[in-house]
Amino acid sequence: MRSIAVINQKGGVGKTTSSVNLAAALAMAGRKVCVMDLDPQAHASLHLGITAVDGEPSMYEVLCGEASLSQARRQVNENLSVVPANLDLAAAELELAGEVGREMILRDKMEDDDEKFDYIILDCPPSLGVLTVNALVAVGEVFLPLQPHFLALHGLSKLLRTIEVVSRRLNSGLRLSGVMLCMYDSNTRLAAEVSNDIEEFFQASQCSREFFRGAKFFDTRVRRNIRLAEAPSFGQSIFQYSAESNGAADYQSLADEVIAQEKSRIVGPIRMAA
Repeated sequence: MRSIAVINQKGGVGKTTSSVNLAAALAMAGRKVCVMDLDPQAHASLHLGITAVDGEPSMYEVLCGEASLSQARRQVNENLSVVPANLDLAAAELELAGEVGREMILRDKMEDDDEKFDYIILDCPPSLGVLTVNALVAVGEVFLPLQPHFLALHGLSKLLRTIEVVSRRLNSGLRLSGVMLCMYDSNTRLAAEVSNDIEEFFQASQCSREFFRGAKFFDTRVRRNIRLAEAPSFGQSIFQYSAESNGAADYQSLADEVIAQEKSRIVGPIRMAA
């Protein structure tokens, strides 16, 4: 099983879009996939057509010890399920603040879960609080979505330091295993320049940072596509909403790269496509 946290403390970089559509593409490829929505905005849940209503277990009840993952999990299709969130999850940050071992709650819940998956994908909130730390402690891998914008590197060092601290102190098996560019516009010079800047940043840091030495800079560029923006309002993945769109093609290509990692699990150093 591969457990992957999709993280970026910046909003609007394609984090939830990537979590949902990558999961859907992997499910279409025959993998059994579970999405865990750790964002109180519940966008991943809504994107998959699932709403956590009052009286039904959600991620909030899971983290507060009132429900198991199996009780909260909802089936989306044959190979895809989701543990949904709602706004109640925002209160978990405060309610768990005084709990001993609060960073380990989700990990323990996942270890107690009898259901087995090929992939568990955690959509994390755009912050570095208790919810995100729980995700980092519970998983083995981190995928980092980045937008090719001049602010892409702003705050990136802090995010990487947080991942590194968790890797060193709480989860020695944690690795940054994938970096993906979203909202890519190949017609702009800026996209190419920022992509090169990102490549140089990671190459310069690899020698001193063990936790992402084996990461892959995915060749797939997820292009700007209006269909990707429209799909969530219909509660559908891009494959249900517009299977012939560039967005569907890009996430299918990204899933193929992720599946290819299964053979080695540790891939070569981060590189940019030509």
